[in-house]
Amino acid sequence: MDRVKKPEWLKVNFGANGRYTETKQIVEEHKLHTICSSGRCPNVGECWSKGTATFMIGGNICTRSCKFCNTKSGKPLPLNTDEPTSVAQSIALMKIKHAVITSVDRDDLPDMGAQHWINTIEEIRRLNPETTIEILIPDFQGKSHLINAIIAAKPHIISHNMETVKRITPEVRSVAKYDTSLNVIKQISDSGTITKSGFMVGLGETINEVKELMYDLHKSGCDILTIGQYLQPTKRHYEVKEYISPAQFDEYKRVALQIGFKKVESAPLVRSSYHAEQYKIEHL
Repeated sequence: MDRVKKPEWLKVNFGANGRYTETKQIVEEHKLHTICSSGRCPNVGECWSKGTATFMIGGNICTRSCKFCNTKSGKPLPLNTDEPTSVAQSIALMKIKHAVITSVDRDDLPDMGAQHWINTIEEIRRLNPETTIEILIPDFQGKSHLINAIIAAKPHIISHNMETVKRITPEVRSVAKYDTSLNVIKQISDSGTITKSGFMVGLGETINEVKELMYDLHKSGCDILTIGQYLQPTKRHYEVKEYISPAQFDEYKRVALQIGFKKVESAPLVRSSYHAEQYKIEHL
């Protein structure tokens, strides 16, 4: 089957500047992992030029092998116990006011990395007391006691991505299940924490399936929603079935706001943490 040609609206202006170089140096000098690099994010130029980055903890090797994700999969190395402090120090050096942290899946660990998450949150708060903290967590296989432990560390926003609609979930997510992810969202929301999720389009979903996903997320208590175009990282990954037009992204945003989401980012190049620094947490 012929590959779908990438449209003009997905061409990215890299836009590097001095701030970009400074951010890159801090990341490299502290031997940090970022989803900006490992996920081949199309917004890395824009975000790093503003001094923002999404830090990825737990190493750079994931125990899962989702067909849409460019992060390496395999047997991870032991956790770096210095990583929480390194991340917190880098946030201070970069003068980040809103820190976004994600991680690989660590199904190899008894607590799946939960304590490492808690240590990172606590270190960021210790060294950056004025910085708001947003975390994008795995599903922890739906184990509620681990999710509760993360919630108890009191980050300002907790995100967990649905990634795609219900029908396509088994095709592209190697372990995670649609209903498990919804339960994670509901548990976070029930705690009173600001709750966020995101998904990709262009994997072959229908408009009605997207609407069903949005209704399911809102019913589960999700406050913030991000919707972006799936971009195939390499030829071995799941193929793009369709490039969704900017007009359709605008329509998805209109529907999401009508459903009741408090904040929606919906555009071809939107990713989970895109414009996260612009959120007014006190208004959510």
